[in-house]
Amino acid sequence: MEDKEVHLVKRVSKELGLTYKELGEKIGYSESILRQSVSKNKISSQLKRALELYVETVKLKEEKKETERIKDLIKTFFK
Repeated sequence: MEDKEVHLVKRVSKELGLTYKELGEKIGYSESILRQSVSKNKISSQLKRALELYVETVKLKEEKKETERIKDLIKTFFK
Protein backbone atom coordinates (compact mmCIF):
# COMPACT_ATOMS: atom_id res chain seq x y z
CA MET A 1 0.00 0.00 0.00
CA GLU A 2 2.42 2.53 -1.25
CA ASP A 3 2.61 5.85 -3.09
CA LYS A 4 -0.51 5.44 -5.20
CA GLU A 5 -2.69 4.95 -2.15
CA VAL A 6 -1.04 7.63 -0.04
CA HIS A 7 -1.62 10.01 -2.88
CA LEU A 8 -5.28 9.04 -2.62
CA VAL A 9 -5.48 10.92 0.69
CA LYS A 10 -3.78 13.97 -0.77
CA ARG A 11 -5.69 13.76 -4.04
CA VAL A 12 -9.11 13.45 -2.40
CA SER A 13 -8.34 16.27 0.00
CA LYS A 14 -7.22 18.54 -2.82
CA GLU A 15 -9.95 17.45 -5.24
CA LEU A 16 -12.69 18.23 -2.73
CA GLY A 17 -11.02 21.35 -1.35
CA LEU A 18 -10.93 19.94 2.16
CA THR A 19 -8.27 20.03 4.84
CA TYR A 20 -7.23 16.72 6.35
CA LYS A 21 -9.28 17.66 9.42
CA GLU A 22 -12.41 18.36 7.37
CA LEU A 23 -11.93 15.23 5.28
CA GLY A 24 -11.40 13.15 8.40
CA GLU A 25 -14.63 14.46 9.91
CA LYS A 26 -16.53 13.51 6.76
CA ILE A 27 -15.23 9.93 6.71
CA GLY A 28 -14.94 9.24 10.43
CA TYR A 29 -11.16 9.48 10.80
CA SER A 30 -9.06 11.94 12.77
CA GLU A 31 -6.78 14.44 11.11
CA SER A 32 -3.84 12.79 12.87
CA ILE A 33 -4.65 9.40 11.34
CA LEU A 34 -4.73 10.93 7.86
CA ARG A 35 -1.46 12.79 8.42
CA GLN A 36 0.14 9.69 9.91
CA SER A 37 -0.96 7.63 6.93
CA VAL A 38 0.65 10.10 4.55
CA SER A 39 3.85 10.55 6.54
CA LYS A 40 4.37 6.79 6.99
CA ASN A 41 3.58 6.18 3.34
CA LYS A 42 0.95 3.60 4.32
CA ILE A 43 -2.81 3.48 4.18
CA SER A 44 -5.15 0.89 5.61
CA SER A 45 -7.62 -0.87 3.38
CA GLN A 46 -10.43 0.56 5.55
CA LEU A 47 -9.22 4.13 5.06
CA LYS A 48 -8.80 3.56 1.34
CA ARG A 49 -12.35 2.21 1.09
CA ALA A 50 -13.75 5.07 3.18
CA LEU A 51 -12.12 7.58 0.84
CA GLU A 52 -13.36 5.78 -2.26
CA LEU A 53 -16.91 5.60 -0.92
CA TYR A 54 -16.89 9.25 0.12
CA VAL A 55 -15.70 10.37 -3.33
CA GLU A 56 -18.37 8.19 -4.93
CA THR A 57 -21.03 9.67 -2.65
CA VAL A 58 -19.98 13.23 -3.49
CA LYS A 59 -20.09 12.47 -7.22
CA LEU A 60 -23.50 10.82 -6.95
CA LYS A 61 -24.88 13.82 -5.05
CA GLU A 62 -23.57 16.12 -7.78
CA GLU A 63 -25.16 13.93 -10.46
CA LYS A 64 -28.45 13.96 -8.56
CA LYS A 65 -28.41 17.76 -8.41
CA GLU A 66 -27.75 17.93 -12.15
CA THR A 67 -30.54 15.44 -12.86
CA GLU A 68 -32.95 17.48 -10.74
CA ARG A 69 -31.92 20.63 -12.59
CA ILE A 70 -32.56 18.97 -15.95
CA LYS A 71 -35.87 17.61 -14.69
CA ASP A 72 -36.94 21.11 -13.65
CA LEU A 73 -35.92 22.52 -17.05
CA ILE A 74 -37.98 19.86 -18.83
CA LYS A 75 -41.00 20.61 -16.64
CA THR A 76 -40.65 24.30 -17.40
CA PHE A 77 -40.28 23.65 -21.12
CA PHE A 78 -43.47 21.58 -21.32
CA LYS A 79 -45.67 23.99 -19.34
